[in-house]
Amino acid sequence: MTDSQVPENRGKLARRTVLMASGAAVTAVGVGGALSVNASAEEAAPKTHASAETCYTLTSELVEGPYYIDADKIRRDITEDQEGIPLTLELKVIDADTCKPLRNAAVDIWHCSATGVYSGYESSGNGGGGPAPTGPPPSGTPTGEPPTGGPGGGGGGGHQEPTDDDRFLRGTWHTDRHGHVTFKTIFPGWYQGRAVHIHTKVHVDGTWTDAGYEGGHTCHTGQFFFDEKSVLASAEVAPYSTNTSTRTTLTEDTIYPQNGHTGGLLYLKYDKRNIAKGVRAHLTMGVAPDETHDSSDTQPSPSASPSAS
Repeated sequence: MTDSQVPENRGKLARRTVLMASGAAVTAVGVGGALSVNASAEEAAPKTHASAETCYTLTSELVEGPYYIDADKIRRDITEDQEGIPLTLELKVIDADTCKPLRNAAVDIWHCSATGVYSGYESSGNGGGGPAPTGPPPSGTPTGEPPTGGPGGGGGGGHQEPTDDDRFLRGTWHTDRHGHVTFKTIFPGWYQGRAVHIHTKVHVDGTWTDAGYEGGHTCHTGQFFFDEKSVLASAEVAPYSTNTSTRTTLTEDTIYPQNGHTGGLLYLKYDKRNIAKGVRAHLTMGVAPDETHDSSDTQPSPSASPSAS
């Protein structure tokens, strides 16, 4: 499919019927370089699953969160007018059983702004829990127990209806014949109760039309995460530096599976002396295209804030 076949700003993705299914473990593959922060030998090749019948472990299914809006924008550049550190997100989607790339799959991503605000829910403010905070930003690494207050409303996988028409930092695009899809966006900010993250969905068996992507089913719902070094570096750059929300680290986050790249932790590459120049992120997702997985698959742990999604 060419760019001309899929309009940049048109198209609605039909709401899909979803089934309950269990989550699974994940292995990810990334790319490295001289400026890479967390590249490793894992990048060389996919890990072989313990079972001879599976060549790649499934990417973890994680809660959808309350702020998903069903494919409002068919586009690769989701930045709009949002300020922040440029982020290029490169994904590869493969069948975990065969390791064959999934061609023409529809991939959604969405995340909050540099100050923790989700488009479509701006009236709810930072993370859906009131106005974005102002004043001197917090310094140092968060310590102590994970925050329990969380952003308001929504709860776990529960969906909230949008409160406004803005759709910045949201988009859907198709994978190419190699299973690759690339998005242009900004490095996400944070809000109380969650580590820095990006939400994602993968839809298959649908049809691309002039109106967008129709039919099919959701075979994966997950989240991507950023290591602590990159988040601390971003916090020194405006407008992230104006965000005074209590920040949650990966080790404090109750939705992140705490299993490194296998749980959605992105491979990152950037100039450690000047992250403001931009960040490249990469991950391979192993999915089960014949299965259906959406927000009901995995709920936050009992210790999680019921609304920090």
